[in-house]
Amino acid sequence: MASVLAYVPVVNRFISSNNESRSIDLPPVEVHNVETAPEKRPRTLKHLLRANHVNHSILYHHLQFDNHMPHILCSAYLLGASDTQLHKIYDAEAQELEPWQSSPAEVTRDDWREFLGDKRYQRAFVDFFEDALAMKHRYEWKKVVEEYMFGGKEPLVNCLIGGLGHPLIHLGYAYEMDNKELAMEALGLASTQYNFFHKYTDDPSYTKPSPFKSSSPLELLTKMANDKRLGELFKHPGFDNLGPLFEDHEDLVMEYWNAWSLDNPKKQFQESQEVAVSLLVATVPPGTHSYNFFTVHLLTTSHAVRILLPVIPAKFHIGLVRQWWLLTVAVYAILKCPRIDPDYIKPGDVAGKQWNYVEDKALNGAYSTDAHFVKAVRAMKEAARTWGDVHEHYLAAAVRLVDDFAGWTH
Repeated sequence: MASVLAYVPVVNRFISSNNESRSIDLPPVEVHNVETAPEKRPRTLKHLLRANHVNHSILYHHLQFDNHMPHILCSAYLLGASDTQLHKIYDAEAQELEPWQSSPAEVTRDDWREFLGDKRYQRAFVDFFEDALAMKHRYEWKKVVEEYMFGGKEPLVNCLIGGLGHPLIHLGYAYEMDNKELAMEALGLASTQYNFFHKYTDDPSYTKPSPFKSSSPLELLTKMANDKRLGELFKHPGFDNLGPLFEDHEDLVMEYWNAWSLDNPKKQFQESQEVAVSLLVATVPPGTHSYNFFTVHLLTTSHAVRILLPVIPAKFHIGLVRQWWLLTVAVYAILKCPRIDPDYIKPGDVAGKQWNYVEDKALNGAYSTDAHFVKAVRAMKEAARTWGDVHEHYLAAAVRLVDDFAGWTH
């Protein structure tokens, strides 16, 4: 039987005076600051990120879609894209983006939290944070993030998985590129995509004993796939199931969310990154090309967590990883728990192909302007660099993706 101590509420156990022992010690990724770089390639990225920041809103298409321009530009740049390729990506992505629209009103230091979750205020939120950057923090963007992302009773960091985790992804790129525009956009996304997810981290009562427990995320997902209760929840897989999942079956979600034990957080996080890759690639039977649009977000958010863990306060480490797990449980459930088959990722099929082959397919292939495709490749490469890839699991998954991909299924 699991010790009662394993279920001490999150506010007391995960975010405590002893939080250093609960931190996840990872080396930081290389930071690529292009602000003052003299070469044409980094200058091009700098100009394009600024152009997007000025010209395109962070939410568009009736406030339903997120602006992925920085994600694909930075991912392609880090995979080695030339200045010409970066311009091609910008032109393709910009075709569907929209200009900023005025918000109903400004938000202020006294009332900004009252507008959290209201997407109409996206412009006002970005203006508010940029005012703080210029007038209070002397253009030191990390201080703005420290105050508004990590400060206060219910900090924004506890709800980075709203909007399919795009605030989390955006914040990761802000730190990796050391970029103030991306940081202000990330704060804007965290504010506008703020939703009910925050309560599961903010309110310790949601962290409670589960009828079962495992340190293996793969084991728990396999259990979900075999759970008849989950199999009968929805007639068809799809994102529209998310609301009903939490409205009508919250207890079942909490059962699996609380079942993941993080007794060795670094090891469990490593396993979660392996699972994120498997969810994208090892759920796709050969010949179907059915890579899922929602599943890929579990990989790109996991990548963002990896970027952020070395640079955010240690007391938020476990909470952030558990947010990712909550999103994973939810997305897996609404997609009717597609089975993960490890045989779908075969290192023997790599046939001598290396990461330069994968990078070339990402930058020069038919889907070089697909933001989620390019981001997924970058995420797998960084996971391989972080943990090592002696058995070429990450490489094999990436090779299969770039060779087999034919668009996203929803």
